[in-house]
Amino acid sequence: MTWTLPTRTGQYVVAEAPRGAGLVAVGWGPAAAEAVPPVAATSSFEADLDLLPLEATALGTRNVHGAELVVRRADGVRGARLALTGEVVLTQGDEGGTHLACPLADEALGLAVTLHLRTHPVHDVVEKWAELRNHAGQPIELLRGWGGAFTVPTSGGADVALLGGAWSRELTPFAASLGAGTLSIGSRQGITSHTYAPVVTVVPAGADGVRYGVALAWSGSWRMALDAVPFAGHVRVSAGPDDESGILTLAPGDALTTPVLAGVRVEGDADDLAQAWHAYQATLARTRAPEHRPVVYNSWFATTFDVRVEHQLRLAEAAAEVGAEVFVVDDGWFRGRTSDRAALGDWEADTDRIPGGLGPLADGVTRLGMRFGLWVEPEAVSPDSDLYRAHPDWAHHVAGRPLETLRHQYVLNLGLPEVEEWVLGTLRRLLTSTDITYLKWDMNRSIADGGRTSPAGDDWSWRHTHAYHRILDALRAEFPRVTVEACAGGGGRIDHAVLARTDVVWPSDETGPRDRLAIQHGFLGVLPAWTMSSWVTDLPDLLDPDRESAPASLEFRFVVAMAGVLGIGADLLPWDDATRRRAASFVGLYREIRPVVHTGLTRRHGAPADAACAVQYTGEDAVVVLAWRRAGDAPLTVHLGDLDPDARYRVRGTDEIRTGKELATDGLVVPWTWRDCDVVVLDRL
Repeated sequence: MTWTLPTRTGQYVVAEAPRGAGLVAVGWGPAAAEAVPPVAATSSFEADLDLLPLEATALGTRNVHGAELVVRRADGVRGARLALTGEVVLTQGDEGGTHLACPLADEALGLAVTLHLRTHPVHDVVEKWAELRNHAGQPIELLRGWGGAFTVPTSGGADVALLGGAWSRELTPFAASLGAGTLSIGSRQGITSHTYAPVVTVVPAGADGVRYGVALAWSGSWRMALDAVPFAGHVRVSAGPDDESGILTLAPGDALTTPVLAGVRVEGDADDLAQAWHAYQATLARTRAPEHRPVVYNSWFATTFDVRVEHQLRLAEAAAEVGAEVFVVDDGWFRGRTSDRAALGDWEADTDRIPGGLGPLADGVTRLGMRFGLWVEPEAVSPDSDLYRAHPDWAHHVAGRPLETLRHQYVLNLGLPEVEEWVLGTLRRLLTSTDITYLKWDMNRSIADGGRTSPAGDDWSWRHTHAYHRILDALRAEFPRVTVEACAGGGGRIDHAVLARTDVVWPSDETGPRDRLAIQHGFLGVLPAWTMSSWVTDLPDLLDPDRESAPASLEFRFVVAMAGVLGIGADLLPWDDATRRRAASFVGLYREIRPVVHTGLTRRHGAPADAACAVQYTGEDAVVVLAWRRAGDAPLTVHLGDLDPDARYRVRGTDEIRTGKELATDGLVVPWTWRDCDVVVLDRL
């Protein structure tokens, strides 16, 4: 028997595995697929269940190759022999989605597993997760607790694209050729990390334009494994919470739900895959409207820790003049916070520098026509703080080991119920006592040595991450007017679970324009523009070799930031009137094109390392092309995609009218309105 889950352009088909051992994937693509017959064992050293593309496996069900579940009962029994225990149920949701639930169990072990698959007609992504329940009379340890896998068919290995990096160099594209063996990426830092993004692209050898993407929705420690078994004819991609730095334990009667693993198949290039991801990510967002993607002014680079009310209000006046919609006071606003060595955790306004508290400052900002926002780092605590002196046991630590500071701070153990309650209570107090409608939640260090949260098991990252998610869920439910920006020293915590709970994310602390353009190039390949917070600052590039000989113009900085959610972080007070007017004109232009940038189809043309490159956003009524160049005279012709070939488009500000076919074949010549960048808008007639 087979079950079909339709997607926007195709379908995902599964069938019952031999001997009732769960489900096996039999088709993924635009056309119906016949059930794949069981694979005969090639020798006495492999069984069919090790060779079949099972939807989810366990050690004990599959024994030669990798498995998603590795379990051990308290009495030492290891592994699980999973089998169907009831009817596979396929249902249609109220909004057109399709959901499959498959009940599995090892009744002798006492473990029940319900495997879930879900699709929706507005996108091509398939979601997978599992619910695990302990029916035994003793604990079950999950040495690996992952919820499913995607099997990519290939006849000769595959090329794998991934995003890696470090602080200030996030989301750099890397490539690997996987003919045989296992490629593993992940994080042991308690956050998704700057080192790897939890998403990969698999391009099978000889696939002729077919590519597959797989992404994990998890904001804590994680691991993703791509397993290419020699001569097996496929690459298996599975992922879940990190299985080396902690162990999940299910007490008798307990249950848990694994993070969602999402997969997508497209026929096309890397930007076609990006658009497929963006269509799915649009369903995670509560809105893509400007109300939660405003033009932000952030005061950090203008003031650092020297936050004084009169200075902030002068900055706010300048920010309002250039068109900012929100004014955010960054680090340094709370008592005792004059450097990064003290006061994290003491979240009360420093009345010596902000007399009267935050209320009068917020009122001054709102009188200027802007919303008021605040930076917080609620998971962190300074050793020199009243909070730590009162609750030293609240910091992540392992008994018997000295605590380790990074950035002169510790991390609060959100997995402790009393800490979660305190963090949520603190944020509630701030949001109810002051008219704050923008919250920048930062996290400036990894959890280097996570501590226990219960006597039952070493699952610190699991519990910390779920508490982080619960707090974000509570904030959204209780304070729907508040926009939340997620940040972790830049792009250290970006994944689908974060996108579903926040409005924008901060991709990197590097704001040098050419370096930032490279980071944004990687970002847009898997993540959408409407979540990509990007600022105009005065800071130079850290890495760009031309930063001194040919510095980027102010216009270049603005056009880079306009590629996502525009913000300004420069010190506006030294800017002269002409520069402020120039900035205001760019903010005005951005507001005009923002709907297309945030809701249109995204397509990248070239790469930031090229002499010139561009990003195209295609909406129903207009097309926006943002372009940049390194060399002063480098030409650029952009062959536009995603257009109706028969439609007519006028280049805004000119009499030039071109058809979609002409723009695709002959291309659009970028006129370079400014020395090193341009914004070209085409209106559909």
